[in-house]
Amino acid sequence: MKVLLLYPNTYGMNMIPPALGIFTAILKQAGHELQLFDTTDYVEDDRDFDKEKSENLNARPINDFSKLEEAKIFSDPIEDFNSLVNNFKPNLIAVSCVEDMFPRAIELLSSLNGNRPSVVMGGVFPTFAADVAYDNSNGCVDYILKGEGEKTILELCDKLEKNESVAHIDGIYYVEKNVFSGDKVINNHLPSPNSISDIPIPDYSLFQESRFYRPMHGKVRRMFPIETFRGCPYKCTYCNSPSQTTIYKDEINVNFFRKAEISRIEHEIETMINVYKADSLYFWADTFLSWNKADFYEFCDMYEKYKLPFWIQTRPETIKKEYFERLKEIGLLRVAFGIEHGSEWFREKYLERKLKNDKIIEKLKIVTDMKIPISVNNIMGFPFETRELVFDTIELNRQIESDGVNAYTFVPFHGVPLRKISEDNNFVKKGKIVRSLMNLTMLDQPQFSKEEIEGIRRCFVLYVKMPKDRWDDIRKAESLTPEGDKIWLSLKEECAEKYMNYGDHDATEDVGMVDFEK
Repeated sequence: MKVLLLYPNTYGMNMIPPALGIFTAILKQAGHELQLFDTTDYVEDDRDFDKEKSENLNARPINDFSKLEEAKIFSDPIEDFNSLVNNFKPNLIAVSCVEDMFPRAIELLSSLNGNRPSVVMGGVFPTFAADVAYDNSNGCVDYILKGEGEKTILELCDKLEKNESVAHIDGIYYVEKNVFSGDKVINNHLPSPNSISDIPIPDYSLFQESRFYRPMHGKVRRMFPIETFRGCPYKCTYCNSPSQTTIYKDEINVNFFRKAEISRIEHEIETMINVYKADSLYFWADTFLSWNKADFYEFCDMYEKYKLPFWIQTRPETIKKEYFERLKEIGLLRVAFGIEHGSEWFREKYLERKLKNDKIIEKLKIVTDMKIPISVNNIMGFPFETRELVFDTIELNRQIESDGVNAYTFVPFHGVPLRKISEDNNFVKKGKIVRSLMNLTMLDQPQFSKEEIEGIRRCFVLYVKMPKDRWDDIRKAESLTPEGDKIWLSLKEECAEKYMNYGDHDATEDVGMVDFEK
């Protein structure tokens, strides 16, 4: 069977998607013929997510984007997609997308007109809003895959190839058409999750080589994700991981949160190094330090021989000095920490985050005192938030010696617990599909306008890094007007020159690491 994988990504979102690599491996092993259409390198406007982060001071400056610039595609993606479909003639198009990619996927599929084969769509968005995805697909999606799709995609291909009914496949959602008895919605329960050890190592051979590169810590690196955990033990309301835990428990009474065996992690690392020439790695987990003590040290002992820089994300409450001493010894390059909000009562009431500010500061100081670079993630524009509450977040960030400060606008993705709160309070319409992180907030809140949120978001780093005697000028830069833009650009240049301190070591070096570029 011929299967065309479609990844309708936004330009500048450069991390390669493990799900597509896993599906490629699974379908190849089953004997199916595959092609991939990936829109990541198509330049359709002037926006570049990773480059904007660097230019807006959220991340270290990167002087050489040439590896990514060379890969830019300026042709029409719709024409190229139609050409590939016409030449490859797939029996099935399999779409993997998150919610803000969905409109791009439908635009591409709609362009096929009468030349469209069967289409199946999977991902986090279809899992939590199968009916919304199906009903808004412009008739271009035949089947929705809910939950993890490794088993479901194989069974669907097998049934379609044999022209058999797909009505009893776990995790399938579709509408069975019948002109006599009426349409019937098929909405089956979730498939049982695989052990990570039973899932094949991702196969990235369908991707262009340019997709193996991404900016990280001042350089464009040949960086690959390595799966260590699926799910998360925490319950943050702005994230979909708690909802995944809930739906798997409610529907089929299983625990969604799983860890990979160390031997499996080692196998995946070996593959990324030997097959794809990785020069750095990203350990793909919501909370990397979800290990127990024995597993953590087993991982470190296993990894020590590779001497490749690696990046992780975790939470302040997981920090232990001895853990980070060991991680630094084996090549830790950088850590991302989710702070999200600076008000203790707001964080506890609305976000299910209960750690006190003084404890956050104390824990992060353990890491920064060791000269390990950290970035901190912050979100603003939550339901019920105010301008004053954002300044609680700014004040907390001013007490942290961060190497990078990310400031995002809250996005009410389907499956995120705060989505329901947003709908119940008429901050967002029920069923409305979210837009990209790079757009204004979707929430309509009387106490905090879209323009106010965007203005303070773009000035967030300035407020954190510059002296308070400049705050009156920064306030003027919040204005989304030509005059405000002019002030913002001037202040951004001043901040970059005087107040952005990357003091751990030179951004072009990796302390303690072998020179992987020789």
